[in-house]
Formats: sequence, structure tokens, C-alpha cells
Amino acid sequence: MEDSRRGLTSTPQSRKIMVIADPTRESAAALQYTLSHAVLEQDELILVHVENNGGTWKNAFSSFLRLPSSISSSSSSSSTSGSSPGAANANANANTAIAASSLASEIGQGEGNFLEQMKRICEIAQPKVRVHTECITMEGIKAASILLHGDKLGVDVIIIGQRRTISASLLGSRRPGGSLRGPKGVDTAEYLIENSKCTCVGVQKKGQNGGYVLNTKTHKNFWLLA
Repeated sequence: MEDSRRGLTSTPQSRKIMVIADPTRESAAALQYTLSHAVLEQDELILVHVENNGGTWKNAFSSFLRLPSSISSSSSSSSTSGSSPGAANANANANTAIAASSLASEIGQGEGNFLEQMKRICEIAQPKVRVHTECITMEGIKAASILLHGDKLGVDVIIIGQRRTISASLLGSRRPGGSLRGPKGVDTAEYLIENSKCTCVGVQKKGQNGGYVLNTKTHKNFWLLA
């Protein structure tokens, strides 16, 4: 009976998870949440940066993300140690937490290609997950460009860092007739949450150990402990 039940157990389906990548603390928090809570080893992780009007993003930002040496050393030491499967899983979880935490705390320091730095951290935190980066040119409005690219890739989940204001919390991003534009422009995260065909998660980091506040189309201000 047990064998027949095992035969009915299906392998988890691979998902495409798109994270909106920018050299900001909000984007770092989104990636931190993704690495520690959202992505599974069979998933594909796509880091997408939206370039503003064809500008050269490599020179556009005055500060970038660097990969802390403590993460590299912890990863190499765990991979070379002859540990048991249980200990290996514990080490993997620890590395994920260390990498994600360092990402959030070290953003804005050092120099380099921040997309590649983020990719390297993903590969260290989740070595079995397929990770690649893409840089797309914004056409019109950032939110619309993200939705079009997400549809093109066939993504299952979009994750974006979110900085909520009092007005956004009270009014939301809905406009009469579904218009993208409002009096002060578009809140990208809010618009994606409300209009994405797939699940979109807005992520806010609440302090170093305060967990996350998550927003989706059906769940608002959901508190998730770190």
C-alpha cells in the first residue's frame, strides 16, 4: 500500500519566479524574502532590471552591491565538510539566511555589476536553483514593461520590493478605467499586484529581524516573521 501511495506522489512542478532587481534596499529585501521563503530547488529564478529609456545602467548608479567575503567562506567550508544529510540541510538553510541577510545589509557598498552580484548570492544561497539575469528597456511605464516581459517569459510569480506610503495604503493603485497613470504617476508595485495575470508579491522588510509585510491581490499587509 505504501508503495502504491508513493507512486501517486507527483514531483513538484518547476516555477518561473521573476524578481525585480534594482540597487535599492527594497529590491534587496525582495530578494532576501525570495531566497529564504519563496523559491524551491526545482524553480527557475529570473532577476530582471528595467533600464530607464535605454540608459546605461552600469554607469547610472553611484553605489552597487558587493558580495561579502563571509558568505563565500561559509559556502566553501560547508561544501567541503563531510557532513550528514541532515547537517547538510541545516548548513544550506544557514547559508541561505546568511547570504540573504548580508544582501540586505551590504547594499550600496562596494563596486561592480549589481545584477551579477545578486546572481552570485542567489547561487550561493540556493545552489540547486537555476538563476539568470535580464536587463530590459523601459517602454512607456515601468509597470507595463514588467507585465509585458513577464507574459513573454511565462512567469508564475513576480516578486517586487515595496515602499508603502500612507496614501498608497489608503488609496491603493486602482484608477478609474484601469488607467496606468495617476496624479503623481504610477506606484509600480501596487500596479503589478493589482493587474498581473500571475501572482505578484510586494515585499517590505520590517527591520533587521522584524520579518516581512507581504501584499498580494488577495492578502494585504500580511505579516511574515523572519
